[in-house]
Amino acid sequence: MTPPTAFAAKSCTAKRPRQSRSSRRGFLKGLLVTGGAAVAAPYVLTSTALGQGARAPASDRVVLGYIGTGPRGMMNIREQLGSPKAQLVAVCDVWENRRDKAKQAVDQRYGNSDCKAYSDFRELLARPDIDAVGIASPDHWHVPMTIAAVSAGKDVSVEKPLGISIAEDIACREAVKRHGAVLQYGAESRSWGQCAFGAELVRSGRIGQVREIRVKSPNSGAGGSTVPRPVPPGLDYDLWLGPAPWRPYTGCPDGGRNWWHVRDYALGFMAGWGAHPLDLLVSAFDTHLAGTWEIEGTGVIPTAGRNDAVKDWDVGIHFASGVKMTYRAAGIAQDEEPRLAGLGDYAQIIGTDGWVAIRYLGLATEPESLRTSIIGPNDVHMPRSPGHEANFIDCVLSRKTPVCPIDDAVRSDTISQLTDIAVRTRRKITWDPTAERIIGDAGASRMMRRTMREPWQV
Repeated sequence: MTPPTAFAAKSCTAKRPRQSRSSRRGFLKGLLVTGGAAVAAPYVLTSTALGQGARAPASDRVVLGYIGTGPRGMMNIREQLGSPKAQLVAVCDVWENRRDKAKQAVDQRYGNSDCKAYSDFRELLARPDIDAVGIASPDHWHVPMTIAAVSAGKDVSVEKPLGISIAEDIACREAVKRHGAVLQYGAESRSWGQCAFGAELVRSGRIGQVREIRVKSPNSGAGGSTVPRPVPPGLDYDLWLGPAPWRPYTGCPDGGRNWWHVRDYALGFMAGWGAHPLDLLVSAFDTHLAGTWEIEGTGVIPTAGRNDAVKDWDVGIHFASGVKMTYRAAGIAQDEEPRLAGLGDYAQIIGTDGWVAIRYLGLATEPESLRTSIIGPNDVHMPRSPGHEANFIDCVLSRKTPVCPIDDAVRSDTISQLTDIAVRTRRKITWDPTAERIIGDAGASRMMRRTMREPWQV
């Protein structure tokens, strides 16, 4: 992988105009997709493209494909199927039973068999009739698939966390901006009104000057089988692994709980669930404007079993602005506000005049009267959303910035990435958020990127 210094974002101020129907229905020629070339697949214009019932006509609809049709992907697919502005025409998964189930759901919704199921995402991306894709693959595939998609002219809604290294995140942001793509990051709490209101309270000065931040996430899990066994029928295991190091099949892809906590594929719940409160923190507080960071703390790296993502982390971040932050796993002793004790996740922003705690689809404040505070015309107003997938579809049509854009995705993801590096190196890390580099520590800097298995690269 190219060193992170090569991923400096290029200037890209103009939004890409939406493809004309003729251009996006023309075959893609010479499409280069991560890991090799893909062949454009033929498409058929059917009666469903003409609009039916409350559905918008084809010229006003976003044609969608979805990659990764497990439980999370199916939740997003069902939301997309409820939008009259969307037409889902393709699904993709390396598990045959999952992609077949997704195709059946689409066919039942539209009352036809126009949806095509793929095992290889490159075939889906090669279709010139598809405007945008959703991605709910395992975490180690998020960035490679996103870069391949925007390079193919698609807009993207991608699940959290963004990547499994800082270099991946920066490369993803650079590709999204270079291609003028719309990207919606899948931290869906951004589309919840109370979460947006909590950020408005902080940004409008209702809690005074920010002094301290406390973030908590559910803990990662140890264990996991290391016994090799046959690859089950209906799974393309090599493609599931993709850029991750090869290892014998031990049941890891069978479900999220079997790969969430393996570092080859994810950072555990430090990023996988921590993406929620960390994103909500970034919505309320500009971490990238708080000067250099100093990050240090402790954590446990399991050594028995397959799972080796950090658990029991207790990490502090000191911003040059004077604000202090702690990021801890649930169950780690800390001085908590009683009303927040026992909650699995939250981002608590503490000021001189009170505090706001924003959590997954929820909000708590001190004083409690803040919950009825009015955000006036001169206060800070956060974008509102009709729903995360609906907001994405609207932005594909309008070319506006989604409620959870790529810049914020990288900023929140960076916190979990640096937390992981600080725990694994067992030393203080100094981070320059402007240059996006670790200062004075070559060993820690090397951990900003990961080697990918050939032929995959970003």
